[in-house]
Amino acid sequence: MSIWAALAGGFIGTLVLTTALRAANALNLTRIDLPFLLGTAFTSDRTRAKALGYGVHFVNGLLFAMLYYAVFVAVGYSSWWLGTVFGLVHGLFAATALVNILLPLVHPRMGAPHTSAPHVALLEPPGFLMLNYGPRTPTVTLAAHLVYGTIVGLFLAWPG
Repeated sequence: MSIWAALAGGFIGTLVLTTALRAANALNLTRIDLPFLLGTAFTSDRTRAKALGYGVHFVNGLLFAMLYYAVFVAVGYSSWWLGTVFGLVHGLFAATALVNILLPLVHPRMGAPHTSAPHVALLEPPGFLMLNYGPRTPTVTLAAHLVYGTIVGLFLAWPG
């Protein structure tokens, strides 16, 4: 268990998570595009927002992997299944608090439930479990985060 294993697991896990969410979006399973949501917090240019959002999403993935690493070190144990549990908690946190409550507070282009007749185009707030982006969004998001946690756990439990 090392910081390098956490960073490698975080990178691969974020790559898989982001690809799964993007594929689910392209297959019309969900309308959520987390990197785009993150990028539009910094720019109104849609193309730049996507590129910037992917960068921010990857940095966040590495930071979450470091958080997983810190908890694994604190408990003195790491495994794929414990990583899966962390992924479940991570996914629930992202779908309920992070994207539903915290992101709309700081996002300059995201509407709120009380927003009406905006002067500029606003992004729809994701809502609880991101259900405003489709009924399958919670399932897709949780599944992707479970895989992310499993990958980070595997890298941190890898002997060496």
